[in-house]
Amino acid sequence: MIKPAAATFGLIAACCVLLASCGGRSYISEKQNTISDPVRVIHYVSSDLEEQQPRMISEQAREYEKQHPNIKYEFENVNTSDLVQKIQLLAASNDLPEIFSYESGRQLEQLADNGFILDIEKLFREIGLQNELNPAAVKLLKSMVRNKGLYALPLEINIEGFWYNKDMFAKYGLAEPETWDDLLHAAEIFHSNGIQPFALSGAQKWPITRLINGYVIRKYGYDAMQRVERKELKVTEPGFVEAAAIVQHMAQQGYFGKHVNMTEMDEASALFLEGKAAMFYTGSWSLRDFNSSLKNHIGMDAIGLFNIPLVPGGKGTKDDWMMNAGLTTSLSAAAYDDTMKDWLKAVFTGYGDKAMEESGVITGFNVQRLPSDVPKLTQMVQSTIDSVKNGALWFEALFDSDAQTIAWNNAQLLISSKDYTPEMYMQDLQAALDEQQ
Repeated sequence: MIKPAAATFGLIAACCVLLASCGGRSYISEKQNTISDPVRVIHYVSSDLEEQQPRMISEQAREYEKQHPNIKYEFENVNTSDLVQKIQLLAASNDLPEIFSYESGRQLEQLADNGFILDIEKLFREIGLQNELNPAAVKLLKSMVRNKGLYALPLEINIEGFWYNKDMFAKYGLAEPETWDDLLHAAEIFHSNGIQPFALSGAQKWPITRLINGYVIRKYGYDAMQRVERKELKVTEPGFVEAAAIVQHMAQQGYFGKHVNMTEMDEASALFLEGKAAMFYTGSWSLRDFNSSLKNHIGMDAIGLFNIPLVPGGKGTKDDWMMNAGLTTSLSAAAYDDTMKDWLKAVFTGYGDKAMEESGVITGFNVQRLPSDVPKLTQMVQSTIDSVKNGALWFEALFDSDAQTIAWNNAQLLISSKDYTPEMYMQDLQAALDEQQ
């Protein structure tokens, strides 16, 4: 359970003193030793490898370094399991790196509440970059911290939905499903003809709750999980139970295939890309596989995308898409000065265009010029993101770690045991949410 921010950081501060007395070399001591150095060092700490999400920033930073020899750029990779603790320790000693990746949701909100990080929307307005930000990405990232501000750079933005095999749909005379009844009808047609309707990685757990959430946001609207967090909705209400019941029904009908809870994500992706499954719920991060001639055996022209179907009488609309921002990246408030202002303007001017042109990466920055050689599926995703009205959070986005674990573990039980009812799933989850601070 997440504790109140002040208590959390007070404990961490005490740990900082203890760790410093141990004499081990750390980022903190290295940075303190450079205070008298006339060369300004801008640090970027991330759990991603430098050639992954941080690559664009690193390339831009090193170009800037060539023109400004008194500014040095250093990238540090840390293990994913160590990232949160490291950042909390640095925050407690007021020694955060200039730019760093971190967990979204409650963890990020605590940093913001304690004044450790910058509101990026206000910052970009100050340095004239406000038009670089995609409005849908901004809205999504704000919702992760209960709309207190924009405290994460939109370096990655993904839409989620049902990717489908257009050739299979055409063969059986099926159109893109408009409602959940249409979706289940299509699934039954495929299943009765010996085709697995859905590729699903039950081993990862979250793909199961994504389906539950998909029904929920069409029933109650895109902001359903924010309303749960504000205690305006309970997950024991009928629409949530309906969502769990439909997903359990899909599993019991065999629509997810055999041994779904042992199916890993790469296996699920392969089932779809090898033409063994008709549909695959995933995010646009899967484009790297869809655009790969080595992995995609059905061809890019055979892949389509449809949004989560509607629930008759529900509040959700097709203008609302499930969205995901990946690992968030924030800026230290204490390290911000005129040097950082100039550096940030240089690095993030035209960032969306550069990321798309050089790497085909979709970000939460606006793209003014879409290159002609960008793969068709990537172009489709970018244009879809540009048209999103509201981005919906995933099911566990505002859960603490205990509630998330219960949601995930019990989701596996839900789809594997008819004795574990949808009502039981939601009752157990609500009990965990009631304990959440």
